Amino acid sequence: MITAIVLIDCATDSIPEVAETLAALPGVSEVYSVAGHVDLVAMVRVREFEQIAQVIAGRISKVPGVLNTESHIAFRAYSQHDLEEAFAIGLANAD
Repeated sequence: MITAIVLIDCATDSIPEVAETLAALPGVSEVYSVAGHVDLVAMVRVREFEQIAQVIAGRISKVPGVLNTESHIAFRAYSQHDLEEAFAIGLANAD
């Protein structure tokens, strides 16, 4: 699975509508409304690298209200959830 994090600037009067439209696009797994220098962050997950361009340039960038995008391709994922599962040995909690 290939993951891209897409930072999105959009028209401020249409952030909720843009977010809902983006979330419904194939290849977009999540969309977050955020504080900071961008309005939305979309998580794109696809099976093949070529699909990244299809989703970002072919779909996300064409949504009405999207003004600009900046994309980051993830090399490796780290999360506390993944680490806990990797080190679990199957014992029930003592609590």
